[in-house]
Amino acid sequence: MRSIMLVISFSLVLLNAAFAQDMTTEQRAACKSDYDKLCKGTMPGGGRIITCLNNQYASLADARKKVVDAQKK
Repeated sequence: MRSIMLVISFSLVLLNAAFAQDMTTEQRAACKSDYDKLCKGTMPGGGRIITCLNNQYASLADARKKVVDAQKK
């Protein structure tokens, strides 16, 4: 059980680190709720999170749409 918790904790740290590399702190904060709701199973890196959010564009709030649009440029 302890090993499983350690693996899960380590995975969450890696997820946050990878998510942080693609977006600024403000962008992450703006998108965190939609990421948790719409893209939770998406592996970070290579723009996959932004791609997932872009695929869910119609469901995003305006603040999230601005972040996704900014990443397209």
